[in-house]
Amino acid sequence: MLRVLNATDVRNNWGQFIDDIVRERPCLVKRSRDKIAAISIDHLEEILRAYRFTLEYAQEEDSSYSGSLVEIDLVANAASLAELIDLLVEDLQDYAAEYMDDYELYHRSPNRSAHFPYILHVLIKSSKEAVREMIDAQMV
Repeated sequence: MLRVLNATDVRNNWGQFIDDIVRERPCLVKRSRDKIAAISIDHLEEILRAYRFTLEYAQEEDSSYSGSLVEIDLVANAASLAELIDLLVEDLQDYAAEYMDDYELYHRSPNRSAHFPYILHVLIKSSKEAVREMIDAQMV
């Protein structure tokens, strides 16, 4: 079981709390009836590692590439496969920002609530290249 700390104790020992979370292990913090999880980005990355994207693409008659991400219905067309992936990375980052800006709406939507772990995984990535590495392309 994760250790549960009282919010007052966390507040009084903030520096030690952060050190423990980052260097040791996650924990729960309880304030009244509310509980939150505290976890380092490295541990969160481990949890989210499986949330990757599958790009299904095809080359069009005009030699351009069209594709969509299976897990999140984003679709794009570009002159090359590399450009297609670049467009989808930008679209993913834009969608992730929009999702979090209107979290209440998106997370409660039945067709979008399952996107949350993918969104979180995109948001914790430090660069476009890191998001790009989350995409596995396969020709259909």
